[in-house]
Amino acid sequence: MELILALAIGILFGSGVWLVLRPRSFQVITGLLLLSYAVNLFIFITGRVHINKPPLTLPEQAATAMQYADPLPQGLVLTAIVIGFATTALYLVVLLGSRGLTGTDHVDGKEREHDE
Repeated sequence: MELILALAIGILFGSGVWLVLRPRSFQVITGLLLLSYAVNLFIFITGRVHINKPPLTLPEQAATAMQYADPLPQGLVLTAIVIGFATTALYLVVLLGSRGLTGTDHVDGKEREHDE
């Protein structure tokens, strides 16, 4: 399971970096989304992946020393998802405004000759 999660994070992160370096605004936004997904997944697995374990233990169960999932990374990822959604909406509004002003969706505002 750890190998699958590590590969998923690596692929998301690598794809996100590649898309951030592209010249079009939509590709940059998509790359930022993939980077945020990779970071959220990384933060989530820092709480350790446990199968068939309760998310929290009750005080009377604490004496049995059961392993449980850490709720802090779950809360951090939930907050990061909400903030990521808001910033993506802001990026899209800025993208639409820039497209309306310049007539192109290139990051630098200049259309290339070889792009169609």
